[in-house]
Amino acid sequence: MADPGFNAFAMAQAQFDKVADLLELDESTRELLRNPLREYHFSIPITMDDGSHKVFRGFRSQHNDARGPGKGGIRFHPQETADTVRALSMWMTWKCAVVDIPLGGAKGGVICNPHNLSMREQEAICRGWVRQIAKNIGPIQDVPAPDVMTNPQHMLWMLDEYEAIHGAKYPGFITGKPVGMGGSLGRTEATGYGVIFTLREALKVKGIDPKDTTASVQGFGNVARHAIQLYTKLGGKVICVSSWDEADQASYSFRRISGINLDELMTITDKFGGIDKEKAKGLGYEVLSGGEWIEQEVDILIPAALENQVREDNVVKISPKVKFLVEGANGPTTPAADKVLIEKNIFVVPDFLANAGGVTCSYFEQVQGNMNYFWDKEEVLTKLDSKMTSAFHAVYDTSVKKKLYMRDAAYVISIMRVAQACHDRGWC
Repeated sequence: MADPGFNAFAMAQAQFDKVADLLELDESTRELLRNPLREYHFSIPITMDDGSHKVFRGFRSQHNDARGPGKGGIRFHPQETADTVRALSMWMTWKCAVVDIPLGGAKGGVICNPHNLSMREQEAICRGWVRQIAKNIGPIQDVPAPDVMTNPQHMLWMLDEYEAIHGAKYPGFITGKPVGMGGSLGRTEATGYGVIFTLREALKVKGIDPKDTTASVQGFGNVARHAIQLYTKLGGKVICVSSWDEADQASYSFRRISGINLDELMTITDKFGGIDKEKAKGLGYEVLSGGEWIEQEVDILIPAALENQVREDNVVKISPKVKFLVEGANGPTTPAADKVLIEKNIFVVPDFLANAGGVTCSYFEQVQGNMNYFWDKEEVLTKLDSKMTSAFHAVYDTSVKKKLYMRDAAYVISIMRVAQACHDRGWC
């Protein structure tokens, strides 16, 4: 999670303010879009396995729903904060707008550590979260999904509780469900694949063959793994990944210059994405400090875990060889670091474009759930590729035409679409 001095919401607002100035937005529109329309804070009382009682804090931020129902994940994290949830809900608004799907931005969270909770305790938190907010979310209001340290099982418990409260079946209420219970084929791969679809197009416009590139990836969760899988399939070579070690409460980077082997690393990885250090050494990997992923002599950097990973203090350590930074994570780069990336002439595919594959496929799942009709995997991934490719070129064309940094170009498109919807509704 971010360090204590970092405020994700302040960063999200700073990013917005910069583009609001570019677009010369009026004051009422600025005020509306730089804050959530509504948010909920609540307590979730739980009976623990030992019979004791504990209260967990839960959140839901609904940033803007002018373009459609809210959409956004639910995080379980011991350092979750209201400001992180606010920031993520704002980024979700721009993410849905940039890929032009009819949804708004929302986000949720619970301050807890699933590593230290039994499955029954996690189920109780999931059901408690839904009970506290059941009147304010739903398939045509606000559609949750998994995020950091939540998974399809959590979503299914939440769906079951929601349906029990409302007395009917609502498969479109939540996305990221198990495939056999209303989930969409292709959802597991969607975010990581979306990252590489945009990278593929970025390489294409620069006339570079993926086979001639190397990459370093921060994180080894679902997004990172599927990004590595597809990037390798395109012919690229990942030489370094980082992962979080729960036992040490620290992250480490694992480097092998000849290229990592995803399947091999998966056999020595725990369910939370932690790679076994000793076994990795035995397989010929160098074990480095967690922050060294950013210092590698590669063509492409892919931060694919948490926010605040490319900062003013470490962006200067990026090798001159690096030409692309593709943001698989939400908010991995601070505004101060952005300035250095511009100076270094690094081509950035911004987070809310690069990692929009997840929410795009979540939208597909919501549509399928509401129709009670499901597509095969190839159709889902073909639709995803089409959406991501189209969104990338809209942003790239805007950046070229208006001589804008890619992040600013993506924001210009997103904020214009959301502001127009708000104006059309008479909100500002």
